[in-house]
Amino acid sequence: MQIVERFPHEIQMHDAVMIPLPDGTRLAARIWRPIDSDTQPVPAILEYLPYRLRDGTIERDMLTHPYFAGHGYAAIRVDMRGCGDSDGVALGEYLQSEQDDALEVIAWIAAQPWCSGSVGMIGISWGGFNSLQVAARRPPALKAIVTLCSTDDRYANDIHFMGGCLLVEKFFWAATMFSINSAPPDPAIVGSKWRDMWLERLDGDGLWLIEWLRRQRRDEFYKHGSICEDWSAIQCPVYAVGGWADGYASSVFRFLEHLKVPRKGLVGPWAHKYPHFAKPGPRIGFLQECLRWWDHWLKGRDTGIMNEPMLRAWLEDPCPPRSHQEEKPGRWVAEPVWPSKEIAYQHWPLAPGRLADHRSPVHAGVLSIRSPQTVGLGSASWFTMGLGHDQPTDQRIEAGGSMCFDTDVLAQDLEILGAPIVDLEVSVDRPSAFVACTLSEILPDQSIARISYGFLNLTHRDSHEHPTPLVPGRRYKIRVRLNEAAHRFAAGNRLRLAVSTAFWPIIWPSPEPVTLSVHLMGSGLQLPMRPLRAADASLAPFLEPAGAPPVRRTYIDEPHEKRTITTDVVTGMVEWFLSESEGTYRIEDIDLTRSIEMQRRLLIDPRDPTSARAEARAFRAYSRADWRTSAEVHLVLTCDRHSFRVIARIDAYEGESRIFSRSWDESIARDLV
Repeated sequence: MQIVERFPHEIQMHDAVMIPLPDGTRLAARIWRPIDSDTQPVPAILEYLPYRLRDGTIERDMLTHPYFAGHGYAAIRVDMRGCGDSDGVALGEYLQSEQDDALEVIAWIAAQPWCSGSVGMIGISWGGFNSLQVAARRPPALKAIVTLCSTDDRYANDIHFMGGCLLVEKFFWAATMFSINSAPPDPAIVGSKWRDMWLERLDGDGLWLIEWLRRQRRDEFYKHGSICEDWSAIQCPVYAVGGWADGYASSVFRFLEHLKVPRKGLVGPWAHKYPHFAKPGPRIGFLQECLRWWDHWLKGRDTGIMNEPMLRAWLEDPCPPRSHQEEKPGRWVAEPVWPSKEIAYQHWPLAPGRLADHRSPVHAGVLSIRSPQTVGLGSASWFTMGLGHDQPTDQRIEAGGSMCFDTDVLAQDLEILGAPIVDLEVSVDRPSAFVACTLSEILPDQSIARISYGFLNLTHRDSHEHPTPLVPGRRYKIRVRLNEAAHRFAAGNRLRLAVSTAFWPIIWPSPEPVTLSVHLMGSGLQLPMRPLRAADASLAPFLEPAGAPPVRRTYIDEPHEKRTITTDVVTGMVEWFLSESEGTYRIEDIDLTRSIEMQRRLLIDPRDPTSARAEARAFRAYSRADWRTSAEVHLVLTCDRHSFRVIARIDAYEGESRIFSRSWDESIARDLV
């Protein structure tokens, strides 16, 4: 990355700014803006998050927001209520109060003498979610947004569920937020009241997992904040960005299809990070791309950005399956509009062991599979950051527990862009079951690289709001929509569709082992075929990544990562284990030392879905010479056929003294998951 130290505008940073709300609450903010903005007001760009601006997001903030300020904007990073050094207690994600506070923040920004009155919002993940949600509230000063790694549907495309199947990521994300909610405010900002504020937060029940688990259907809890409930509510321009290695890439395509405002979409090879420092690469000059967007919509300059294709995507080439990828081979392609009229689905019928050519005759017959509960171990996690070894590995590990359908060797390249679709006629032997479908590429050395995947909880075959049990033995016609993908299957390689009844550790197992029967007549794969376009070769290249100088920090202990999958040959239990440490380091500019560690452990017996166990421990500590705090959280999730059980504990310390402790032990009925 090119580090830029001199900008067109000389800038100033205002730390410890407190934005007042009508109820007396104050939200902590950091503001970067041109020095001359007091006399020459500029547009503002807001990022609004719960992740602690002083230490949590400071690294990416320092790369990003001074860059915007140096190019003629006021960049404002705000901690939400109950987070960082803001007043209050964080009670959940995407609450009505979160949106209400954002409206007040935007109004406050627009009224400042250094602001021109025009405001944009940018955010990734939570910040991408709330930029959409706030846009749907239509604050008059909000003129455009950039949303990254976000979603239109909090039930169908978030950390909670996928295809009506319970994502294990729900548990791990709850543990992460439980740990973040346990962190104290900084006495250097809030003064002597820091301890009372911390105790209020610790007592405010930052364990959200129990409420989340009670919500197993797509009810009002998930509809709130899901902009797909009313696409017309958003009336400002939207730039949607995603990455193929991230769990949210598919939402970009829905934004382009359903929003009616000026909009653009960009999907790269990246995991869950901003594209100027994300992996897998190639990284791009994302901040420069944002400036083109902001200059057009906030300053009224014709940068040409709206004359370019609506969608730009990285079409990936075949590459060996590895748990960590620095870069993914491929090329940029573009579509003038989405959905594209040039992309047509091609049908590949299922035959015994084969994914037949679309010109082949239809095959009859029935094939059955009862997968071991460990199918899925080669697919890494639903939610990947791209910084460690969190990408899918060789899918040969999955073949023995899956029903596999392979093509013949391809005579020529085949390119897809869009969502592969699997149509199946199935029957099962239990009232609750799901089907997992994976599309992969078999390379010349016989290694297998995953391209896309999708699930369907068969009790949700008609509705996520009103699921119904299956009748064992009855035949059902179902459709499984896989995640969108852009990929070139190379001549000489083969395609594989794998079907299974388990996909651990991405989704929680069914209550009982399930035998799935696939009736071949009428079952098949549909691929969104994209023809070659000469225009792709003339796309203007993105600029090289650039950013402002990084934060100054000194490591005391270096970061580390450990990932293992082990089998106890005596008991048969299989353990998936991850230990991550961000290290211990001092942020020099604020003289704050921080340490964060997390362990994740998953256990399952391949024969018994009720043996599934998820465990998370998270530790975080903050200190200065005269101040030392720490907190540890521990969560466990287990199940039987009828219920989930959550066991949790938090302990917080000032120095060596434990000042807070609380435990939970809750049983929650399973509702067809």
